[in-house]
Amino acid sequence: MDVSEDQEQVTTQTVGEESGITIPEEISVLPLRDTVLFPVVVVPLAVSRESSIKLIDDAAVSGSRVIGAVAMRSPEVEKPTLDDIYRVGTAAVIHTMLKLPEAVRLIVQGLRRIEITECIQTEPYLRVRVRVLPEEPVTDPGAQMEVEALRRSVGALFQKVVHLSPNLPDELEAIPQNVQEAHVLADLIAAHVHMPISEKQALLETIDLRERLRRLASLLNRDLEILELQSKIQSQVHTELGKMQREYFLREQLKQIQKELGETDERTAEIEELRQKIEQAGLPEEARKEAERELDRLSKMPPQAAEYTVSRTYIDWLTALPWNVSTEDNLDIKEVRAVLDADHYGLDKVKERILEYLAVRRFHPQSTRHPILCFAGPPGVGKTSLGKSIARALGRKFFRMSLGGIRDEAEIRGHRRTYIGAMPGRIIQALRRVGVADPVFMLDEVDKLGIDFRGDPSAALLEALDPEQNHAFSDHYLELALDLS
Repeated sequence: MDVSEDQEQVTTQTVGEESGITIPEEISVLPLRDTVLFPVVVVPLAVSRESSIKLIDDAAVSGSRVIGAVAMRSPEVEKPTLDDIYRVGTAAVIHTMLKLPEAVRLIVQGLRRIEITECIQTEPYLRVRVRVLPEEPVTDPGAQMEVEALRRSVGALFQKVVHLSPNLPDELEAIPQNVQEAHVLADLIAAHVHMPISEKQALLETIDLRERLRRLASLLNRDLEILELQSKIQSQVHTELGKMQREYFLREQLKQIQKELGETDERTAEIEELRQKIEQAGLPEEARKEAERELDRLSKMPPQAAEYTVSRTYIDWLTALPWNVSTEDNLDIKEVRAVLDADHYGLDKVKERILEYLAVRRFHPQSTRHPILCFAGPPGVGKTSLGKSIARALGRKFFRMSLGGIRDEAEIRGHRRTYIGAMPGRIIQALRRVGVADPVFMLDEVDKLGIDFRGDPSAALLEALDPEQNHAFSDHYLELALDLS
């Protein structure tokens, strides 16, 4: 930054026509970056541009320390020309100058508003002819009353802004009481309040005092609304943080008290209960690692967290499934035939096919690639009752799942845990309900499955029915391989 303003060191010393300093018609221009100098204000500036340093040196040698401080339209310009600066600026006097290795530190004081009328020199720095913009006196009694009302309003608004702003020192609240001239007060307040450079420049260019005060009041009102909202937000944040910290300390104290009394809190007891369930569930290696990982996450999570219930429910499902619980098959073909005959009259070909299927299972018990029996026929011929008879003959539990009208693939394979209220699919729910890993599943009304934008449930059934895939069925909720063979 070539010419900048140190906001922390801005003073409120005033100067006016009575200062006795003459403003020449021809004046050297010091372009200001990211700041606007107002009359009656003393500010420090850091000058590092070579042309600007040359300007300061020439001003010191000539004995005339009056320069024109004019804001730049764009702070990115490195070598500003007349088109790169505003036409209205402030005549300023250099009070002190300190040369440093890479810059020159100045203390300058604003004098009067000036308007550039003609450029007379561009190298090594800008030099222009200017016209002093006078402060037009307000003589009309009605206008004087309006100016006084605006002065008081602006002063009150500024005091509120200073009170709420963390960047303004509290000493500035005394400015409205110590400064009675409306135009001086307006310039002092405009110099201290945070606002974009374009808005400060607009205030500098506003010659009419009443219009300047109105515009300043509007800007102060906007700034005050922002500060009040910011203060409200910070207060809410501090309140929430204070509440959370208080709850945290109270919980820690409660833990220590329970520890001294030899008691355990409900959350610790719940974690231990889940840990015991995992140990007693007989989970496969992959499922056990996943359950322990989820339990570790749960133990580090506060009970109020949104994911606490999700993790708790997931562990419940893992430990409730019958991973290694199975029934002993009764593969005595004669007994099976007797049960089928007792439950159904006729259907000899169907019974023969069922007996063949069971005979193969009896002589090849280690095989896990058994086909799926498919019963086809009109309603009422005994398809579902045959499934019940097979389960009774084998000594297995029976579960019938009606697929008629199902249109969502998630009904078969479950929802992913990222969804609110996610649950496993119907197959996993059925296994939990029957309590064994090898029930007789009757998938009824397969031909009545629907297809829509949510997926094709019949395609999801392929993984459950295909002998080459169902030994590693994956439910979206569990995301673990489950043997359905």
